[in-house]
Amino acid sequence: MIDVTSIILLVGSFFVLILLGAHVAFAMIIASLFTLGHLGIPIVLVAQNMIDGIDGFAFLAIPFFVLAGHLMSTGGISERLVRLSNALVGWTRGGLAMVNIVASMFFGGISGSATADTASLGSILIPMMKKNGYDGEFSTTVTMASSVQGLLIPPSHNMVIFALAAGGVSIGKLFLGGLVPGIFLGIALMIYSYVVSIKKNYPKGEAFSFREVFAAFKESILGLGTVIIVVIGVVTGIFTATESAAIAVVYAFIVTFFVYREIPLSRFPGILKETTKTLSIIMILIAAAGAFGWCIAFLRIPTLLTNALLGFTGSKIIIFLLVNLILLILGTMMGMASIIVIMTPILLPIVTQLGMDPIQFGTVMILNCGIGLLTPPVGAVLFVGSAVSGIKVEKLSKEMIPFYIVMITVLLFITFVPGITIFLPNLLM
Repeated sequence: MIDVTSIILLVGSFFVLILLGAHVAFAMIIASLFTLGHLGIPIVLVAQNMIDGIDGFAFLAIPFFVLAGHLMSTGGISERLVRLSNALVGWTRGGLAMVNIVASMFFGGISGSATADTASLGSILIPMMKKNGYDGEFSTTVTMASSVQGLLIPPSHNMVIFALAAGGVSIGKLFLGGLVPGIFLGIALMIYSYVVSIKKNYPKGEAFSFREVFAAFKESILGLGTVIIVVIGVVTGIFTATESAAIAVVYAFIVTFFVYREIPLSRFPGILKETTKTLSIIMILIAAAGAFGWCIAFLRIPTLLTNALLGFTGSKIIIFLLVNLILLILGTMMGMASIIVIMTPILLPIVTQLGMDPIQFGTVMILNCGIGLLTPPVGAVLFVGSAVSGIKVEKLSKEMIPFYIVMITVLLFITFVPGITIFLPNLLM
């Protein structure tokens, strides 16, 4: 028998707490406590399920990936990737916009963070673009939109969070599954930027030179080595995701402090501090989601939602559109990790029942959350872009509208064309 009162108490108290300004993790914990108390179940289960939620060897991959990303993003790789990107695509019309997108493709694959991408590359490229005649709004919005590629292109700690929330989905397949969609998104953004550049007569860069490409690649290859180590190691089975992440940290540490040497070793404690701050948010969310997820499963909410959606319509297309709409709306109100840990156990059974591969759904969810990072009222990347450029959030939100359209178009392709995501994992694994 369905306990409607308990479901209303769990979901209602969660959203009331969110509206009152409580952190998502604390809202999940308190809502779980209320619900278990109402059901007469010992509330010690909340603590037990929180511990179970983060008690796994695979979870070590998350801190290692975050630390490796912080090391590389502060160690001088940004400038080298900008030079490589400029050598590859800077000669085209609107060359610096193309450089921005390609640099984000490279850098995002190293940092796995859209906010780090926007802050690091934005501080270099936005002033450079404005100096060369680009509008400040366009320079900033193309920086923000392209940063989402890093969430899809491996290695991405958000993919690891999804894999764990989904209950054992292959991290290696998720990494491969995000590669083509990430590149596809970049190409779509480049096409739109090229059209804008022709319309506004933005300048071309210097002529293409194989010598410059080779020199720039030689200079940046060590930075790109982090991605190579992780992806090849996981895909070939030489390392587990956790082992590859640990090796990536050691590699990033050596490259940052003993090869590039653009920051002193004395900065390392500060990097550890920033990593710890990031991890504290991620891990408390995952732990809280363990308790909240147990309540969701106990009350059979995924089954109820599945039956409700299937009862509402038999159209797979409409249900997939509704799932995307739910995720997009949540993305405007909640952080990325929160959405992944809460919604994956609820929505994954629905889409898999309709034939969507879990790898494909992981990519769809990550891109939805990435778009959410660019939207008010809580879009973190939007606020970072505003801080870097000095342009108000309200103005940037308006200027982002064409980019939203491009990104949602890519999202729909990924949703309804499975081969974009699953071709490479199936081919190589």
